[in-house]
Amino acid sequence: MASIEQKAQCVVWFHETKSRINVQRAFRCCYGCNPLDTKSIKRWYEKFKETGSVTDLPDLQPNDCPRRAKFAIEILNRIDVENDYLNRICFSDESIFHVSGMVNRHNVRIWGSENPHVSAHLQRDSPKVNVWCGLMHNKVIGPFFFTEKSITANVYLDLLRLFIAPQFDEFQPWTMFQHDGSRRHWGSLVRDFLDETFPDRWIGRDGPTPWPPRSPDITPLDFFLLGLHQGQSLCHTNY
Repeated sequence: MASIEQKAQCVVWFHETKSRINVQRAFRCCYGCNPLDTKSIKRWYEKFKETGSVTDLPDLQPNDCPRRAKFAIEILNRIDVENDYLNRICFSDESIFHVSGMVNRHNVRIWGSENPHVSAHLQRDSPKVNVWCGLMHNKVIGPFFFTEKSITANVYLDLLRLFIAPQFDEFQPWTMFQHDGSRRHWGSLVRDFLDETFPDRWIGRDGPTPWPPRSPDITPLDFFLLGLHQGQSLCHTNY
């Protein structure tokens, strides 16, 4: 099965050459393994044109748009009252970093008058680590690394209590804390802790300020910081 990065690279190749056969050849040369069938290449390209992604994104629900609009209006109203309101928010999220750096493989290009017949070896099931990071208007909180392979509500609560919350001691009661509505963020013990630590000052699922579901484009962690960190970390990867 092709990785997300390989699918994205196939979309780029197909856009450039308009030939699924050429994409298969480039795939074999770049990754050193047999490509998938031409139907898959075409399907990924059509999915990207339609959705802007090669991954299977969660379908939007009928109430998603009204919730996003309500959230945006509420934040704008608060900014009208308090100009630096956004400066108080710490946006946060988790991401997976592959130790091998394989996610950066599709950025490699070789230009020359002759085919160098270079192949890049893809490491399957490469080691990875879960990372939490927070972002405020003038500082980055963390990153903090999870030793556990999977992040449960209890694991997330321990990180909040032992490492994340102490970072805000000097800013209380000024800071607001944001996280999305994933299952690990929604545990009752997690919400109780946030109610105690950030009373009426946290944004999330069933929080004082509800976070609209399926809205990664609203948080700068998803559309900026985590991708930047991944790119920088890959610059120091030894192959």
